[in-house]
Amino acid sequence: MKKLIIILIIFLFESYTVYSQKVFDTHIHGETNPDIQMQQLETSGVYKAAISSSWDLQNTYRNKFKMELLHGLMLPCPKGKVPYSNQLCFSNGKELPDIKWVEQQINDGKIDFIGEILSQYYGISPSDKLLYPYYALAEKYNLPVGIHTGLAGPNHGCPNFRVGLGSPILMEDLILKFPKLKIWIMHSGYPFIEETVGIMSVYWNVYTDISVIANPDNIPYKDFYATMKRLIDAGLENRLMFGSDNGDIKQVIESVNKLDFLSSEQKEKIFYKNAEQFFGKPKKN
Repeated sequence: MKKLIIILIIFLFESYTVYSQKVFDTHIHGETNPDIQMQQLETSGVYKAAISSSWDLQNTYRNKFKMELLHGLMLPCPKGKVPYSNQLCFSNGKELPDIKWVEQQINDGKIDFIGEILSQYYGISPSDKLLYPYYALAEKYNLPVGIHTGLAGPNHGCPNFRVGLGSPILMEDLILKFPKLKIWIMHSGYPFIEETVGIMSVYWNVYTDISVIANPDNIPYKDFYATMKRLIDAGLENRLMFGSDNGDIKQVIESVNKLDFLSSEQKEKIFYKNAEQFFGKPKKN
């Protein structure tokens, strides 16, 4: 009887752990062991996630897990490869996919957003005209576009990477060209936070995720605290979205929960409500 009670207590504790924090993770990538990755996310309360990776690896995630996954299209790929992993973005080794193929994948329900846009790794501005055909498709089908900003870790394998190309200010031309496009600034533009605030204060179709900056393994917690305080003080609480970027998910969640200037309602917005609003339902052709 005593053993049965202990088992019941453990079961209840694990159930509480799984569902105590509802999370929409807007920024994950594929891993070599998806089962372990998905289990870690689910036990941390993640019920939905936006994934981008090499096309072949990403396809192994389809219709396999209980969690709802939104699939992105990663481009442009330096030397045809995903930064860090050295995998081919596309099986044909191309840096950019054929635009007709992309539209077909959208119509087939296989692409839910365009991103991660790797313009900085590729060595071009996010407003470079090379990317306009993909932005045009995203605007046509009401698909969000996620753009890498800020810095990068070591050994990414992209010789054309430039720090200056990570400023969110460089998005202004594409925003003006595609005014209906739903854009999210990945990594909050850190350390270009004032540029992020500037763009988001003027253009209300622009959101941001807090991936990387919420991970104390990447950014000191005091810097994350100050960054989030600046974004909140700028009145951006309705457009901040949670992201882990394959970091320690429990640790990243805890970083948000420790922000003492956030109300419970604001935390819910960041953890999932803002992302639900941003991603919405894609437009059918």
